[in-house]
Amino acid sequence: MKTDELISMLATNADQVPALKVEWRFALALGIGLPVSALVMLLTMGLRSDFVQAVGGLAFWMKLAFTACMAGSGLILTKRLSRPGVKVGYAWLGIALPLLVLWLAAVLVLMEGEPPQRLGMLLGSTWNACPFNIAALSVPLFFATFWCVKGTAPTRLALAGAASGLLSGALSASVYAMHCTESAAPFIGVWYVLGISIPTLIGASLGPRLLRW
Repeated sequence: MKTDELISMLATNADQVPALKVEWRFALALGIGLPVSALVMLLTMGLRSDFVQAVGGLAFWMKLAFTACMAGSGLILTKRLSRPGVKVGYAWLGIALPLLVLWLAAVLVLMEGEPPQRLGMLLGSTWNACPFNIAALSVPLFFATFWCVKGTAPTRLALAGAASGLLSGALSASVYAMHCTESAAPFIGVWYVLGISIPTLIGASLGPRLLRW
């Protein structure tokens, strides 16, 4: 084989191994972090008592659809920000659009409700525990995701940390939804979003220190 042909072959395959490595690291991190978070939820909180009935209702799946959309968008953002030179592009819209749809639905629900009922729709019965439970369940995912991203040599450390925290928070919110009985759009739009925001902000602050390589 000629030297030029060898160089051409190596250059052609140069970016395949890092891309595959990134996919495997994410699969490993989430494959460990998500079951651990779910196990913690089951052992410390338990499934909602009406879980079987809730699964048959639209409200449960709408709540899970929101957290799943946020998690999917968070995964795309984290992957892009974890690799040097990869543009984020319009990936941020994947975060903004579910939020806007949820908040619009929350406003419509509040407008249709009677004034004495609106505060109850907003606070539910677990407003003071919900965001902190989501943040607590995100801890295994947070450390697993940070381990994953650190090994991919990110350069935008604060943004990569925020995306990692967002991914962790959205996945933990999906896990928490299996326990939480709240389904009103105003409640989800405030307290679930706050719960997801906590690891996002922590990730942004710790990213420059923990993701440095």
